[in-house]
Amino acid sequence: MLRLTEIKLPLDHRETDIGAAIGERLGLGAGDLVGYSIFRRGIDARKRSAFKVIYTLDVDVRDEPAVLARMQADRRLLQTPDATYRFVAQAPGALAQRPLVIGTGPCGFFAGLLLAQMGFRPLILERGKAVRERTQDTWGLWRRSVLDPESNVQFGEGGAGTFSDGKLYSQIRDPRHLGRKVLEEFVAAGAPPEILYVSKPHIGTFRLVAMVEHMRATITALGGEIRFQSRVADVEIERGNSEDGRVRGVVLASGERIAAEHVVLAVGHSARDTFRMLFGRGVRIEAKPFSIGLRIEHPQSLIDRARWGRHAGHPLLGAADYKLVHHCGNGRSAYSFCMCPGGTVVAATSEPGCVVTNGMSQYSRNERNANSGIVVGITPADYPGHPLAGIELQRHWEERAFAAGGRDYFAPAQRVGDFLAGRASTAVGAVTPSYTPGVRMTDLSACLPDYATDAIREALPAFDRQIDGYAMADAVLTGVETRTSSPIRIRRGADYQSVNTRGLYPAGEGAGYAGGILSAAVDGVEAAEAVALNMVQSWKKSASPS
Repeated sequence: MLRLTEIKLPLDHRETDIGAAIGERLGLGAGDLVGYSIFRRGIDARKRSAFKVIYTLDVDVRDEPAVLARMQADRRLLQTPDATYRFVAQAPGALAQRPLVIGTGPCGFFAGLLLAQMGFRPLILERGKAVRERTQDTWGLWRRSVLDPESNVQFGEGGAGTFSDGKLYSQIRDPRHLGRKVLEEFVAAGAPPEILYVSKPHIGTFRLVAMVEHMRATITALGGEIRFQSRVADVEIERGNSEDGRVRGVVLASGERIAAEHVVLAVGHSARDTFRMLFGRGVRIEAKPFSIGLRIEHPQSLIDRARWGRHAGHPLLGAADYKLVHHCGNGRSAYSFCMCPGGTVVAATSEPGCVVTNGMSQYSRNERNANSGIVVGITPADYPGHPLAGIELQRHWEERAFAAGGRDYFAPAQRVGDFLAGRASTAVGAVTPSYTPGVRMTDLSACLPDYATDAIREALPAFDRQIDGYAMADAVLTGVETRTSSPIRIRRGADYQSVNTRGLYPAGEGAGYAGGILSAAVDGVEAAEAVALNMVQSWKKSASPS
């Protein structure tokens, strides 16, 4: 097939217009177009008076060589690349070992799924509960201020991405089209097929729950096993007389020991106790940059009007999103993070005595408010002295937010007008906060370091110049947003193994190698491939005569 890019059509075009545009671009005669499929669909909204839908299409024509010869100077036409996923290995029938995967977020799930598809019968350990039980526990915090530290937005089947907007786009380099493999597995698990071609695909929480259950069933049917409420409390590492070592097994919080020589560590960015344990066991860990800040809420209608103008409400456009960044006078950068159109701000703590915010949307994105993190980048220079110091910095401001919110998991909040003026808020304005169990209006400057407060105060008027009304006085800020990414990186080599602990495969967002559902899932695929290749190689060595 041929891949044809930059087919531009009006927002209100008919489906038949696509075929006509293909024929015109390629100079096809009647009957020369056999068929086409949409590879990508995006929106060009740069001209308010004339929005365009931009298609990338895979086209089947009757005489492909003739078309290629005629269009050889057109860089918008090329042969469709082969994006078929091919497994790198297959488990030998006599293989007695089983790989271990810790965590069932996007990274852990896809590591487990790929290992199961290759016949390695993975054992997957999850400290939290199955997704529907986990959902009930999460609602316990949102509705009754009752936190289960092992079953919440951060911990449990599906990972933190389950309670999010379900965004499935990323800026990672992907020459092997692994992202396509991930999206195809999501569709097979029940995601809408449009995620394969829309430019900014998303799923939403309710659909993700059913998909997670489907993927679990697939892994189990292929010989894998998933065990819930099985927190790994220790990793057994044989080090001998050198710093380098090898994994020999794990010990669960129950005291059970599980022997394993290939362990994918996909614990997510909030497994602070696990990071502390690994550091104590000598696994090489380093501090890395992350960001902290607040959640901001506006009426979704304001964002729609600012972004879409007279086209607001068009079914092809849906709820408008945005991406903003401002480089501040104090040398910091403030930017929007995890923008959730038509969504809600959610309680996302995993530790008692802390308040953490995040954003979530359903597939429909039809809630009243738009929300986004407004966060400020920080580096290890802001928390020097120890690889785990970033965790302590996060916890410090989460505890301050807990206190400012009244110590009952209500969140501290402030109107934007008051925040910019440097005065505490005493009442909600026209924008009703969506955070549950609730908010208490206060002064959020007590919940962030001064450099972050100053940067956000400078950024909001700058954002207002890009989106009219962004700094509206009644927009709501809710604190704090601290879990933007992992504050640590577990160092690994090109073979995906820890640089000083053989058999340990740090992967995903928690290990510092991904940011978001898609990139974490792709990293899980690559970690699974590395495990499979190593296990086959080890089996061949042990099976060959000495």
